[in-house]
Order: sequence, then C-alpha cells, then structure tokens
Amino acid sequence: MVRTLPLLLLAAAVPAVAADPPPPNRAYLDFVQKQAADLRARDAPPPSAEAWAKRRDELRKQLAAAWGGFPAEKCPLDPQCHGELKRDGYRVEKITFQTRPGVLMTANAYVPAKKGKLPAILMVHGHWKGAKQDPVVQARCIGAAKLGFFVLCVDAFGAGERGVGAALGEYHGEMTAATLLPVGLPLSGLQAYENMRAVDYLLTRPEVDGDRIGVTGASGGGNQTMYAGAMDDRLKAVVPVCSVGNYQAYLGAACCLCEVVPGALKFTEEGEVLGLVAPRALMVVSATRDAFQFSVGEAKKSAAAATPVYKLLGRPDGLRHAVFDSGHDYSREMREAMYGWMTLHLKGEGDGSPVREPEVKTEDPEALRCFPGDTRPKDFVTVPKFAAAEGRKLLAARKTPGDRKALERALGGFPQPSPGRTQHRTYGGSSVTTGPDGELVEDETPKPGAPLVVLLNPDGAAGAERGPLVEAFRKTGVRLIVPELRATGDLAVPGDTIGRAPDHNSAEWGLWLGRPLLGQWVEDVRKAIDLGAELDKGLPKQVVVVGEGPAGLVALCAAATDDRITKAVAVGTLASFVSDEPYVGQRLGVMAPGILRDVGDVAHIAALAGPKRVVIAGGVAANGKPLTAGQLREAYKPAPGVTILDDTDPAKVVAALK
Repeated sequence: MVRTLPLLLLAAAVPAVAADPPPPNRAYLDFVQKQAADLRARDAPPPSAEAWAKRRDELRKQLAAAWGGFPAEKCPLDPQCHGELKRDGYRVEKITFQTRPGVLMTANAYVPAKKGKLPAILMVHGHWKGAKQDPVVQARCIGAAKLGFFVLCVDAFGAGERGVGAALGEYHGEMTAATLLPVGLPLSGLQAYENMRAVDYLLTRPEVDGDRIGVTGASGGGNQTMYAGAMDDRLKAVVPVCSVGNYQAYLGAACCLCEVVPGALKFTEEGEVLGLVAPRALMVVSATRDAFQFSVGEAKKSAAAATPVYKLLGRPDGLRHAVFDSGHDYSREMREAMYGWMTLHLKGEGDGSPVREPEVKTEDPEALRCFPGDTRPKDFVTVPKFAAAEGRKLLAARKTPGDRKALERALGGFPQPSPGRTQHRTYGGSSVTTGPDGELVEDETPKPGAPLVVLLNPDGAAGAERGPLVEAFRKTGVRLIVPELRATGDLAVPGDTIGRAPDHNSAEWGLWLGRPLLGQWVEDVRKAIDLGAELDKGLPKQVVVVGEGPAGLVALCAAATDDRITKAVAVGTLASFVSDEPYVGQRLGVMAPGILRDVGDVAHIAALAGPKRVVIAGGVAANGKPLTAGQLREAYKPAPGVTILDDTDPAKVVAALK
C-alpha cells in the first residue's frame, strides 16, 4: 500500500503550486503571521482628538466583547479581614472580597502608618510562582508602603491562593484556563474585570485618596496592568513591566492564556490599547534580555503607536519608555523607576526620576495567606468551577442549539474557496503521487461511486496509522483520505506542548486571529473533500467524516456546516465542554471561544449536524476518563437523533455507517 504525499500546506494561504514550500514546521506559523500582518496593514494614527475619542469608545467596546462582556451590575464586595501583621512603618492586612457572586479574591493590603488620605497602588503579581506571596512581588509592595503608598496586592484568578488546589505555586494557564473558553469568558477578561473590582475595593478604604490610584505589575501582571489602565479611568498612573510588545510578536512565542484576547488582531494592536491610557500617566518598562514578544524593539513599536494619541491630547510627556539591562524581572532598579513615576503622578512630587527603595524584609509566604495550609473553604470557587457554573447556567437556558451561522461565527468563519489542498494521505484502493508538474497521478482508483471517508486524528496521519480505524475502513474499499490537519503530525509546531495542552502555542496563535484551530481544522476537512471530488471527478453519494478523540469535535462541526457531508462519526470524543476540573487528554484547539454560549454543548453541535447520520462511538469526560453507556446517553439527550455506540470498536463503527 502506497502512502503519500505532501501536496500543499495550509492551502488557503498559498498558491496551487509552490516552487519552494516552507519547511513543514514553519508552515502554520508563516500562515498566521501573514494573516495577522494583513489584518493590521492599514493601521494609522488617529487624525484628531475627536477621531480618537470615537475610536477609544469603540475599542473599549470591542475589548469588552472579546472578553464576553462585563456584568451589568456589580455584586457586593463583602470584604473580610483574616488577620494582620504589624511591621515597622506599616501593617499587612489579609483580605478577601467578592468580585462576582461567590467568587472571592484574596489580597494583602499594605497600610502605611500615616494619617490622612494616601495615594494607592494596585499591585498585580504576574507569573511568579508564589503570586502575591512571592518575595519578588512582596518587595515592591513593602517598598511602596514604606514610601507612603497604600498598596493592595491581589491574587489573580487561578493563581496563589486561588488555584484548583489549596497549595501555592499552581499555574492558571493551559487546560485550566481553557475551561473558560467555551463559555466565552477568557481569563484575560476575567482578570481585567477583577482588577477593576479591586479598584472598587480601594475606594472603600478610608485611608485611600480615590483621585490618586495607580497600577503596576510585571509579565502577565504587566498585561493586566495595561488592560486595567486601558479600561478604568480611575487609574491615574499605569506602569506595565516586562510585558509590552505587540500582538503580532506573540505569534511564534509561548504565552499564558491569561494574556490572550481572542480575536484582538481583527480589530487592534497593542499600541492602540496603550493609547487608551492617555492622557493619564503611562510608563512602559522593558528589559534588554527579555523574550522576543516583550523585547525592547517590539515594545518600541507599541509605544510609538501610542505616542500620537498622547500628543493629540496635549500630554506628550505623559508616556515614557524606560529600558533596563536585565532579563525578565521586576528588579530593584525597575521598582525604583516605578516609585519615581508614581511619586510624580500620584503625589505631585519630584520629576519622575527613580526613588531609592527603603530597606525591604519579606515575609514567609505562608504568613501572608488568607487561608493558610488547607483552611480554604471547601466551596471556594476555582477557575474550572466558575466555568462549569457558567456553562450549566447557559445550558439550562438553552432549549435548542444555536443555528449554523452561529457555529460558523464561533469557528471564525471560512475563507473563500481557493485552488490549494491540505497535506494528506490516501489509503486502500487508491494511491496518489505528485507528477513533475505538480499534477495528480493515480496508481488505481476505487470502484465508481465508492464512499469517500475522511479520517481525522489529532496526532496527524501517523496517529491515524497507529490506530485500527484505517485498516477497518481500508477493507471496505472506500476512498479513504487522512488529512494532516494543520499544526499536527508532520506539520506540528516545534515546542507546541505546554503542560496538558499538546497544541498550546498553535492554538493560541489562532485565537489571536479570531480563527480557533477548531475552525481551521474544519477548513482542512473541506479541502480534503475537495480533493476527493477532484480524484473521482465528482463526489459520491456518501461523504463520511470520522474523527478520533478530540478530532471528533472537528467531524461534528464539519458535518454541521458542510452540506456535502452525509455522515459523521465521533470516536472516543469529549462529551461535554462543562468541567469542574482542568481538561485532560483534550486539545486546546477545540475550545472555540463562546461556542457553548452561542451554539451549545457537544450534543447541540451533533444535533445541528442532523438530519444527517451522526454516530457517537464511546466518549470521554473532561478529565479524559471513558464514560459509561448511561453517562453517554445522558450527555447526548439534546441530540435524540444520533446513534450511540457503547464503545469504540472499529467493526461496530464501520457497521453503523452502512
């Protein structure tokens, strides 16, 4: 059996014949980078202050929409103090307050031993393992408190005391944050809103002057600093550290899901977001030895884009770009620059030059916890628990699946037909090679009218070959095409695996473009069907798409959006997006933002594929464990027309399609 042939990669982006195609491991990256460059090619400075005011309002609405919107009404903060530490010149209070109903934010307030109204700084920790308790984070809190600032340092959702488990050091990204995507509330937006609630809390403190509040953070905390400053005019001084670059620089890098704004490149670049801070004080801090996406050169691009806005608003001195010879950090030198900037813009003192840091002695991280050890309440709301509760509310309100257009929007839409093809392999009664001029040359063909079967595997064609379905279908004499789904198999992105997400980086790059991999993979299925039609001079009566594991979701979405498909099979596939715990054994790429909100759960997608024949062969829970027959039938109640097989036996799958 001959198994061939890379024809063309990511056909939507390249011509039908390429003399020098890019290396396979660059194909997807080249594709997304070109898409991004095309999206932002017409960016230009605002022509007037009036034009910027209109754009500012529009951009804030676009950001809020990308984050799934903010609650129409704020819940009570209900602040609670869990103890305090008295220190020389200040005290540390251990505080919780409510950001959304039932969701507690853990925080430390560093309160100077001074009378009168004080300027305040919201400290956002970033990706330091100890979150607000980390010594690096503590240092800037203590330093600022000793300089007379009221400091509120908060644990970001999913980090510090707010992880899935009670112990410190948990990472809130990858498949933990992924649970939020289907409900349309990405972590970046939740954190932006929570930081705005932290400002609400600061305004309740009698020690705080509400007209003199600033915000700073580094790394992921720097991103949240930028977004808080962009969305909340109450923040008068904004200092993002080792975080500013530009969105296009993220394409090719690994970043945390807390930094991703789904679809942002469709409507803006980071420089415009920085411009939303104007005319308030903004100091961008960069390090010479930081990662490319946060590098000095990339940060300069965004600072340069924001500069015209500051000039239009009469504050050319309101934006400063400070560069330090450092790696990714919030070093003492950086902290002292921040103190000087805050002193000028929140106290009205000095000229913005660095202010020397007082002596700092950090605490044992456990001493700063609101819930030390295992004392956190059992009903404490974690990221997955919040996502699951939101998902259940959405499903309780949904009686029928969203329509086809809603699904297509969730998938990012599809480009116009193009002459290219995906890379693929064929099996069984036919094999195909590429001739000297790029034309297709067949060794033999299946019988006329033989069904076309497109078999999808999340590990590419090689992954399919390792399984039994290829052989089971080959024996039936069908035309079998196994696409190499983009960014998988031979086309996989090097270093793509982060934690439990084997497609972490490639999936995130698609999210920035507003084109989740789930939708791009459906496009690959369409190209494979195009190929089948070309090979057989037209399509047969039966066009079947079969997806193994996470690729079963691709098969269901393809069947729901492509009228050429007559049957679809999901084999051992996730049965519900709703999960109280991080996803295991899944692909980040299938978590399309808002798909559960706008279309429904997996069963609703299967129902939307009807009245075509839809077969569900086995299934798994979000934790990767197989479901019982009863659990599977319960999960697919919203799709009464589907055929459910209790297991993934290849013979049963083939028989169910006859």
